[in-house]
Formats: sequence, C-alpha cells, structure tokens
Amino acid sequence: MAVKVLTMAEMAAASEEPEILFWVGCAGSYDARAQKVTVAFSKILSKAGIKFAILGNEESCTGDPARRAGNEFVFQMSALQNIETLKMYNVKKIVTTCPHCFNTLKNEYPALGGTYEVIHHTQLIQKLIDDGKLSIEGGMFKGQKVTYHDSCYLGRVNDVYEAPRSVLSSIEVDLTEMNRAKERGLCCGAGGAQMFKENEPGDKRINIERIEEALATGSKTIAVNCPFCLTMMSDGVKAKEKQEEVMVYDISELIVQSNGW
Repeated sequence: MAVKVLTMAEMAAASEEPEILFWVGCAGSYDARAQKVTVAFSKILSKAGIKFAILGNEESCTGDPARRAGNEFVFQMSALQNIETLKMYNVKKIVTTCPHCFNTLKNEYPALGGTYEVIHHTQLIQKLIDDGKLSIEGGMFKGQKVTYHDSCYLGRVNDVYEAPRSVLSSIEVDLTEMNRAKERGLCCGAGGAQMFKENEPGDKRINIERIEEALATGSKTIAVNCPFCLTMMSDGVKAKEKQEEVMVYDISELIVQSNGW
C-alpha cells in the first residue's frame, strides 16, 4: 500500500486545508528504524481517509532535547521558529508519533504563544477505531503474547495509559504486563537527553534493566509508542542476544503488519 503524502506548502498551493498536521519529528524523519513507523502511521491515516499533511523541510526539531540538556536558548529559538511556521499555515490540530514532540508541543509551546490541539498517534488510532473509521483485524499477532512499554512522556507525564492498550486489544493480542507498568513504569533510559550520552562508569544501563523485565513476561513481541523507546528497547534485546526471537515494534507497525497494508 503506497501512500502519497503532501506538505502543507503543497496543500496551500492547491488551496486545500488538511484535517490534521502530522508532526514527523527528528527521529521519524532521519532515523532509519523510526522512518518505518512514519510510513506505517501514514498508511493508517490514509486507510482511515484522514486528510493530513506534513511540514516537510519546514519542520525543525521541537527543541525538546536542547531543553532537557539545559540549553534553554536553543530550545526557545527552535520553538519560536516552529511557532511562526505553524502560524503561517494556521495549524490548529497536530498528531505526532513521538511522545517527546507531543509533550513539548502540547505543554510547553503555549508559554511561547503556540497553542494547538495535540494528540499522540495511539490516541488518534483509538478514536478512529471507536468512531468506526478504521477497521482492523488481529492477523498475525492475534492471540500472541505481547508486552507493552509505557513511555515516560506519554504515560507518567501526560497520564495516557489506556489508548495504547485499547489499540492493542483491537488486534486481539494477549497483553502481558511487566511488573512495573502504567504509573509505576520504568524509563527506557533515553529521557532527559540521556539518549545522546554514554552511561556513567559502573552503572547498569536502564534499558538493560527494562528489557529484562520485558523478557521475563515470556513475550516475543514488545510494543512501544516512542522512537526513543524503540531504539533503547531494541538495543536491550540485542545486548541480551535475543534479536532473533524477540521483536520490538511501534503499535502502528503492529496494526499495519496485522492487516497486510
């Protein structure tokens, strides 16, 4: 299933307006693994008949990593540039596959003059299913034992726990929770700009501890909702030499693979 995605500039040139802006994010744009999530979610939007657009080359980093690393100046410069671009296209509603982008756009941009309706892709997918706009089947994952990792910025920071689980139930997986889940969920180790630095000498990497909890469930599939978590959990699986038997997928990828889109 091929998907043609238009930019906001292309839609504006055609005097069209999208229902929603898909904020792709740095990982979804440049990281080879996260790009697959971008494609998967675009297929879901197209399958549901949602008229969406991206910013393309006009999108820049939200500034989240800079702020977490302590560089407030870079954060505000990035944010103000993005806000001006969004204002130019009169953007009101944004969906993103990255909880870091989701949190920054939703909770931190308003202080700088950028106020939007921002939703995470698992929330939108759940709504599309509930509204009957998206019909999905269990397919290859039906009945399979799957464990789900709550990302920090979607879970504890924004209190979104049920939407991802509801979507997983729609593809009829055998959801097996880790000992630490929902409000007690453990970080994958990438938050707070830790994604971009080495671990401290002698420390056990958090992603190793988290992947041990995931493997303890006996699941052969680990579902995530964040590109940072996708990287850290995948690295953890490799560190445990389980990459041939345990796979890590974004929830959107599970839907696309289950339905053969």
